[in-house]
Parts: sequence; C-alpha cells; structure tokens
Amino acid sequence: MEFHTTAPSTAPTASASEWPVSRGYAWTVFALGFGLLLSDYMSRQVLNAVFPMLKAEWLLSDGALGSLSGIVALAVGVLTFPMSLLADRWGRVRSLLLAATMWSLATLGCAVSANYGEMFVGRLFVGIGEAAYGSVGIAVVLSIFPAALRATLSGAFIAGGAFGSVLGVAVGGAVAQAAGWRWAFAAMGVFGLVLAAVFGTVVKESRLAPRGRPAGDADGAPARGRLRTHLPRLFSSVSVISAYVGSGLQLFIAGALLAWLPSFFNRYYHMTPARAGGVAGGFAMVIGIGMVLGGVVSDRISSTAPIRKWAVAVGCSLGSLLLLTLAFQLPTGTVQLLALVVGSLLAAGSAGPAAAMVANLTPAAVAATAFATLTLANSLLGLAPGPAVTGALADRLGLLGALRVVPLVAVAATVAFLVGRHWYERDLLRLDAPATKAEPKHPSEIAS
Repeated sequence: MEFHTTAPSTAPTASASEWPVSRGYAWTVFALGFGLLLSDYMSRQVLNAVFPMLKAEWLLSDGALGSLSGIVALAVGVLTFPMSLLADRWGRVRSLLLAATMWSLATLGCAVSANYGEMFVGRLFVGIGEAAYGSVGIAVVLSIFPAALRATLSGAFIAGGAFGSVLGVAVGGAVAQAAGWRWAFAAMGVFGLVLAAVFGTVVKESRLAPRGRPAGDADGAPARGRLRTHLPRLFSSVSVISAYVGSGLQLFIAGALLAWLPSFFNRYYHMTPARAGGVAGGFAMVIGIGMVLGGVVSDRISSTAPIRKWAVAVGCSLGSLLLLTLAFQLPTGTVQLLALVVGSLLAAGSAGPAAAMVANLTPAAVAATAFATLTLANSLLGLAPGPAVTGALADRLGLLGALRVVPLVAVAATVAFLVGRHWYERDLLRLDAPATKAEPKHPSEIAS
C-alpha cells in the first residue's frame, strides 16, 4: 500500500483493499504502535493532573503552568520535521525505539526535579523524545494496511493521543493523590520503558516490507536519491496547505481542553485533584472517540467522492465552535456538562480526515515527513499555543473567561478547510497527472 497514488512502473497497481503484509502482523504492529502512542501522551499529559499540586508547592502562575505543558508540543513542532526526515532515510523502527526510550527517561527526570527550571528542562526533553513519534508511527501503520482504511486508521491512531491523555490525567491524578506528584511521573516513565522494550523485540524493519518488495522499501518509496525531488511537493498545493493549517488550528481547542479541564473541574466544581483528573480523563476519552468517529464517517461518506472528507472537517469545526461557546457560557451543572461533552466530541473530529487528505496529496517517498509536516502544524498552531495561550489569558480573565475565548479559533479552522475543499479536486488531479501518463490507475486508488 502506498500513501500516494503514484507507483513505480515496475510494480503492479495495488487495490485499495489489498493487504501489503499479513493481517495478523499488521494488527500486531498497530497494537504496539498504539500502545507507545498511549505512553507518549501519558508522559505528556500527566503534568495536567498535578497542576494544582505544582501551583501550590512552587507558587506558579497559570501562565507558568501552561508553559510547562506547551513546551512539549513546541519541541515536537520544531523538531518533528527534521527528525522524521531522518527516520525516512535511516529506518523508522530504530527511530521509534529511540524516541520512546528518550521520552520515558525524560519523564523519570521530571519525577526528581527540584524546581520549576529543572521541570521545564525535563519537559523539554520529553518533547524532544516525542518529536517524531506521531508522524513516523502513523506512517509505519498506514504503510502496512489497505489504502481504503486510511482515514479510519489515521483517526484511530491520532486518537491514541486523547486516550493516552485519559490515562495520563486519570491515573496520574490518582497516583499523585495517593503517593505524591513525583510518583505520577515515575509511573509513566517506567511504563514507557517497558513498552519500548517489547516494541523493539517484536517489530522489525525487515518484516514491514510489503509482499513482493525488498526489505527497507516498506512503503513503496522510490530510491533515497529521489527523496529530495519529492520534498517540495509537501507544500505543492493549496489544499494540502489548507489541511495542515485547518488541522493545526482546530487542535488548538483540543489542546486547551486537555490541559485545562482538570483545573477547571478543580476550581469551578470544587473537585479534588484525583477526582478532577478522573473526570477530565473522561472528557479526553470523548475527544479521542470523536477523532475515531471523524475518521470512520469520513471513510464511509467519501468512498465514491473524496471531497466529502472536507465536509466532515468543516462540520466538526463549526459544531465545536457552537457547542463549546454555549457550554462555557452556561452555569455549572448538568446542562453545561452535556454541552461540553458534545462539543468535546467534535473538537478534534477533523484529525482523521485531515491526515487522510495529507496522505492522498503527498508522495509515498516522504510519507513520514509529510505526517511530520502535519504534526508541525498541529503543534505550532494548536497543541503548543493552546495550553500556553489559555494559561496567559487565565491570568488576565480567569480560567473560565479564557475558556470562553478558546472556541473562537474554530472560525479560522473552518475557513482553512473551506479553502482546501475548493481546491482539492483540481490539486488531486494535477498531482496524479504524471503517474497517469506512466501507467493507468485503479479507480479505487483515486477514490481513497
């Protein structure tokens, strides 16, 4: 299976439903990759569960707390592109194993930090370790599954971030309540190291090679010498740039919710850190379910008309804008929580469709780098500024006032998705034109 519809002329055209490797091994790799993604976000989001404890112990402002959260996403955004490019050249499995080991050790370092400065450095190295994992991991997964499952798997894999946030916030809050915040970080670090050891034992680069292709060419990419030729095509169309921008802006909202809902429930619903972490973890689960459903719906309605993926993204953006704005205007209570649940469900539902559109609009030779570019946009436009900007606004407006402003970012995300939809079919046809001259395409490839 290939990320893009171009194919070497020496290889037969693959059906969108063809399995490049055995189904059993593909799902094993998915499970282990998904597990590491859980560890990734557990290490990232455990901090949010202990915000109240750190605020009290080190006398930190909301802006400082937001910076501890945002520095991870910022490091991911800055470094994901070069590190994913190196992973495309040096080997993805080796890169994934190194990344998981680094973020786990850095999380253990956070557990022994003595002050804000040391914690900040530890969080920085968590981000350095996580920089390439999401983009390289999803590139590995999509390379060994049929093209027809792209949006579903993209949404499910990206949703691992939300599910990891559930575990990081809920488990971290419970551990911190019982044994102190340092043990919350320690538990996440140890879990990551154990899972990395299992991944390194089971997943091998040679076994990821699709049937009929040599090892080391698992995604059907051309020779390394052509990599430089393909890189400019990461930004070669209006629609792919719109997908990057829209996805990143929409995740500003999800990032702010994941970081600040534990503090919201602690301050406005008067919950203990453990209880607030558990409830916020449930909302993180809702965000993750929304990512999966967005991908599933996108695949279902766009099987014969690829442009419908954009409609899913637009619908999620507008829906989250309306419902989250309403939720934070309502008084505390059941009605507010219901509106917040539905708004959270839609907040990141555009992630799967956006990833699938990036896969369709970029070459297979730079698959991991294309997803790194998407991760860059997600981090620099969304996940990094979301917590930090919300914290800075909270110092001025109060946390509730800041959360009332956050949903407005969906307006810009909607505009980006509408621009991408307008150009998508023309950009896709133009991108496919050289391959069409070289060899005919299977209709299911274009539909995917």
